[in-house]
Amino acid sequence: MTEKTRLEHRIRERAARTGESYPTARRHVVADPRPAAVVIAVAQTALRPDPRSRAQLRESGARVRELVRDAANAGAALVQFPEGALTSPHKRVMSSEGPGVVAKADWSGVDRAALTAELDAVAETARELGIWVVAGGIDFTSDDPRPTNALFVISAHGVLAGRYDERMLSRTKSAFLYRPGKHPLVFEARGARFGCALGMETQYPELFSAYERADVDCVLLSTAGNPELPGGFAVEAAGHAAANSFWVGYSGPAQAGEPPSGVLSPAGTWVARCAPAAEGIVVTVIDTALGDQARSWRRAVRAAAAGHA
Repeated sequence: MTEKTRLEHRIRERAARTGESYPTARRHVVADPRPAAVVIAVAQTALRPDPRSRAQLRESGARVRELVRDAANAGAALVQFPEGALTSPHKRVMSSEGPGVVAKADWSGVDRAALTAELDAVAETARELGIWVVAGGIDFTSDDPRPTNALFVISAHGVLAGRYDERMLSRTKSAFLYRPGKHPLVFEARGARFGCALGMETQYPELFSAYERADVDCVLLSTAGNPELPGGFAVEAAGHAAANSFWVGYSGPAQAGEPPSGVLSPAGTWVARCAPAAEGIVVTVIDTALGDQARSWRRAVRAAAAGHA
């Protein structure tokens, strides 16, 4: 696809989406140029289950920073980590009634100072290397005693640019561990628009179709996996990529039985994947214009169908 054709697609897509005339849409698009390609990295890491352990928090933080450096050295503008990359509290480890019973989590012993210190250290590494970092952890900033299951979005300036809190919680997470998030998160990095999803949210296609309407180029889905549905989240992620014509970064744990992390194209095909069950990163280029034509056509078909309803 030539640059002229990409520009034409972007102008017509904007006109269809906003109702603007072609000349008006063209003025907006030309005034707001976006790069055709962005290099991203997706990481696959081991998850540590006890946020009360300063040693575990330090191990997780150190591993995240090491892989951030690997991603920056490989030329990535952004690196994505799994759900719980900084800490991944296990329901039995946190149980107020001991590991033999799944019960309400006891968060009183969590080393919040160490959590903050590791997040700050990751932010400093992002600033030093000039790379965006998206990493999973937990957040206690509300008055609610329960944290959220969160994705922290750190800019290339080392600033917390946003936080996505998992909205669609599993029964166990909702009953015993976390409070739910309330809002989607869209952010821009190096001219590309990214949306965020967490955990088992591939089970909710409406979240992904909403990101399509928000004009994202790529959804970053971070998960800790699901032994009860091995590989299922990856299959669903591929379907969402194809159905919405956007890229999907799929980041999960380095764990036997879990599908390798990687990047899905707007056609729903894997373009890059990590080695199975091994810590590391994979780096690829995402073309932000690749899904434009299919997305524009689907929007036109939906608009026409709505007009006949």
